Amino acid sequence: MDPQPDTGRLFVIAAPSGAGKTSLVRALLQKQPSLQLSISHTTRKPRAHERDGHDYWFVSPQQFAALRAAGDFLESAQVFDNFYGTGREQIDARRRAGQDVLLEIDWQGARQVRQSQPDCISVFILPPSRAALERRLRSRGTDSEQVIARRLADAATDMSHCREFDYAIVNDDFDHALAQLQQIIAGRGEELRAGRPELAPLLATLVA
Repeated sequence: MDPQPDTGRLFVIAAPSGAGKTSLVRALLQKQPSLQLSISHTTRKPRAHERDGHDYWFVSPQQFAALRAAGDFLESAQVFDNFYGTGREQIDARRRAGQDVLLEIDWQGARQVRQSQPDCISVFILPPSRAALERRLRSRGTDSEQVIARRLADAATDMSHCREFDYAIVNDDFDHALAQLQQIIAGRGEELRAGRPELAPLLATLVA
C-alpha cells in the first residue's frame, strides 16, 4: 500500500474590511501557487466582476440555512446583512491529499475553525491607522457614507480580536506585509506573533 501523504496545513487569514486582506491573499497565491484557496458560500449578491464557483459559491438564504442545518459548514458567520460559510468537506479532502489550504474569513469564522481544527495557523491583518483604513474604504468607491460608517464601527470590534490569532501583520507597506505573510507560510516569523508587546500602542488606537 502506498504511504499516505502528510496532512496539508490550514492557514486562516482575517482582517477588518479595508485592511487589504484580499489583495494580500491574491498576491500570495500568485507567488505560492501550491496554496489552495478555499471558496466560501455566501448569500450576498455577486459584484460585477465576480463569478460563481470562482470567487464565491453564491446561494440563497434558504440554501445557506439548509447547508448549515446539515452540518456541512466548517464555519459560518453573519457579516453585515449577509451570511458566509466554509464547506467542511472541501477543506478535509484537500488536507487529506496533502494540500495546504488557505481560508480568507472573518474573526468569527476563524474562532470556529480554531475550535474544530486546532492545528490551523491563524493570521490577522491590521491597517497602520484608523485614518488609513477609512481612506482605503473610501477609495473603493462602492459604498455609501452610511455603509462606510458602519464598516468603520465594525472594524474596531474586529480588531479587538487580533490577539486571538497566532500572528498579526500590519499592512503599512504592501510588499513588506506580503513578505511577512510569506515568512509565516514558510514556518518562520516568530517575531510576528500577535501577542508581541510592540503591537499594543497601535491596537489601543485602532480599537478605541
